[in-house]
Amino acid sequence: MLSTGLPPGAVPRLERPGPLRDRVYEALLELITTRALQPGQHLVESELAGHLGVSRQPVREALQRLSTEGWVDLRPAQGAFVHEPTEEEADQLLTVRTLLEAEAARLAAAHAGIPGIAALEELCAEGEQAVADEDVDRAVALNAAFHAKVMELAGNTVLTGLAAQVDRRVRWYYTPVARQRGRQSWIEHRALITAIAARDEQRATELMREHTEHTRRSYHERDAS
Repeated sequence: MLSTGLPPGAVPRLERPGPLRDRVYEALLELITTRALQPGQHLVESELAGHLGVSRQPVREALQRLSTEGWVDLRPAQGAFVHEPTEEEADQLLTVRTLLEAEAARLAAAHAGIPGIAALEELCAEGEQAVADEDVDRAVALNAAFHAKVMELAGNTVLTGLAAQVDRRVRWYYTPVARQRGRQSWIEHRALITAIAARDEQRATELMREHTEHTRRSYHERDAS
């Protein structure tokens, strides 16, 4: 078995436009974010290059960049490994996420129109279906899309920019608890849509804060039996 241990179909196709090193970086980041490459997993340049159909140089450059950003740990004489987040790291990031998204929910309740609310309802229906189908990857992607839509409806570009900086790490932390959160997460999304549609800013804020807190708690309790 290859040390990279990638499941069949996990490796994304590299799009041709743009510098190769950037495309390799995006591909590896997606594999890490979706946990196709698991925390602590050894990353061998030659094997990754073979999976992606490129030379080792852009892989090496991508790993250096991912190391700088905290996604990969480079260990002397051992090589590259997917970073293993500490409980404190996860807690700090998910706490910041709560602050950003609670404000986004309040602003969405103040500004969202009928088309925006309809878009949230559509995403919610798709998410519920993904849970029913036990399609965890799709549920995670739709969860991210739902929260991104709330952020868009908030209409605050600074807030959106800050949220974008933590979005991928939120997906990284959410993936291992997606099945555990399951249907309940989308029930909470439904309640949030109702508050936004009613233009109830306080209720929307409270619901989003509770929703993100449930995810944070689930992450910390994920290994409990």
